[in-house]
Amino acid sequence: MKRTLFYKKLKNKEVRCQICFQRCLIKPGKRGICGIRENIQGSLYVLNYGKIAAQNIDPIEKKPLYHFLPKTSTFSIASVGCNLRCLNCQNWQISQSFKFKKEISGKECLSQEIIESALKNDCPSISYTYTEPTVFAEFALETMKLARKNNLKNIWITNGLMSQKTLKAIIPFLDAVNVDLKSFDNNFYKKYCQGKLSPVLKNLKEMKKKNVWIEITTLIIPELTDDEIMLEKIAQFIKNKLGPETPWHVLRFFPEISWKLKNLPITPTETIEKTKKIGLKLGLKHVY
Repeated sequence: MKRTLFYKKLKNKEVRCQICFQRCLIKPGKRGICGIRENIQGSLYVLNYGKIAAQNIDPIEKKPLYHFLPKTSTFSIASVGCNLRCLNCQNWQISQSFKFKKEISGKECLSQEIIESALKNDCPSISYTYTEPTVFAEFALETMKLARKNNLKNIWITNGLMSQKTLKAIIPFLDAVNVDLKSFDNNFYKKYCQGKLSPVLKNLKEMKKKNVWIEITTLIIPELTDDEIMLEKIAQFIKNKLGPETPWHVLRFFPEISWKLKNLPITPTETIEKTKKIGLKLGLKHVY
């Protein structure tokens, strides 16, 4: 547990979290929507600090990143929690289920141990992934600074909904991201994710401006995110705001591994092929 700097004290020992776009107002003894930031007597504490819920050695292409350190392995870490509640989440066991329990799970770990493991296993990068790294940004940032000193690259696999304050803190140490651009419809973000589209777009443009390598992922969910006009809008945004060289990964939806959308069908391969044609037709160079 660690007190965070990403918050503001208010009256009556209430606090305003500043880690992400949610900007949760948290009363004493309560937690934010992520489930791991708790107001303890008027100060905001991160309950998952240094608690690693998952770690693996992955092919970097699994993130997916196809144009950043290709054919290398990346050392992947995650802590529990997420600032969204996406009904399609496939890692819901560590991003969501714990929110209904008091205990914060995870193996105690030091940042230096993460660095040593990456170096020992010949991984030239560390990926902050599986859950949303914004909610364990304090531990991630500490690790990122050590990684930079050891010539390791830092990668975030993210929904892109960190606050401007958080982005400003991490961006000097951030080398690459894969951002999950779920839809170009704010209503989808609100209804199915408890999120918001505009901060994602703003943060993507800021990361591009700061020369962070960006790749985009969109999960094509039948009946929800497979509308051709919406997919065209995503492709146009990528081309016009991030550059036609920016890779776009379009993924199939599988209901059996989703959190709460098990009633929907699997994405037909024809839909994925159609989406790739849309991206290429509108000028993107790399659609996978």
